Amino acid sequence: MGKKITDLAIKKGKMLLFGGVYSNLQALQAVMDIAIEHDISPENCICTGDIIGYCGQPQETLDTFKNWGAHSILGNVEIQLRDDQDDCGCDFTAGSRCDGFSDIWYAFAKANLHTSTTAYLKTLPDNIIFQYVGKQVAVVHGSYHHVSQFIFESTNWTEKQASLDALKADVIIAGHCGLPFAHLHEGKYWLNPGVIGMPANDGMTNTWAMILDDSDGFEFEHIPVIYDHETATRHMEMNNLPQEYALTLTTGIWDNMEILPAVERKLQGKSLTKILVPKDKAIVSM
Repeated sequence: MGKKITDLAIKKGKMLLFGGVYSNLQALQAVMDIAIEHDISPENCICTGDIIGYCGQPQETLDTFKNWGAHSILGNVEIQLRDDQDDCGCDFTAGSRCDGFSDIWYAFAKANLHTSTTAYLKTLPDNIIFQYVGKQVAVVHGSYHHVSQFIFESTNWTEKQASLDALKADVIIAGHCGLPFAHLHEGKYWLNPGVIGMPANDGMTNTWAMILDDSDGFEFEHIPVIYDHETATRHMEMNNLPQEYALTLTTGIWDNMEILPAVERKLQGKSLTKILVPKDKAIVSM
């Protein structure tokens, strides 16, 4: 079956990009406040997928997102829910801690979403494309070819180039891996805004999003999302969701690093405010 791609044509003004809401209503509300603060309309806000996930308010989060009017593509979780599957499709290693935890939170999310959810999920595209400051920008979840592929900053550029080529893009906005980063190679960009529903394994309770700005050419900046993590944690605890993930909301440290390459494992507990580069001074491949 061919991919469904939504073309937003030419976009102008600031844009707010984020991923992995993960049923974290408080984080979504904080992102909506950021949009208001920066005078960014919902039409210029895009989620890289996984609106539903680890946290305790799946239906409330989905309703809030729908009512807001922002754009989103399908994450692997949305695809699995849409198709009435019994697992999250996250591509965790069978038998791993993440795989075991996913059985719990996915079952909770599936049981606590209205039956009308499927109709909405069927409206979401696999990818979004748009023109911005003369660049072709494309939004993917994991990668173009594999929705649940983990693409990190340390991932070989050839893996990234495959999505750029497939979508004839100059810029890819991606999600899924849970870590924000920017990678520039021969004039092409792979940008991951980060996820807003879980910390980035950096020892901080804030999460991450990204703003694109066309006021002086093509510029981007990662921004921290500060939200009421204590309330989000309580909702996880009340619903008997994995306490290891609830603790992550408080400590900013992941329960495990099973999915991470060696380079990203070394970043655990390091403040990303010192690592993420402001504006468009991205990491450049050699």
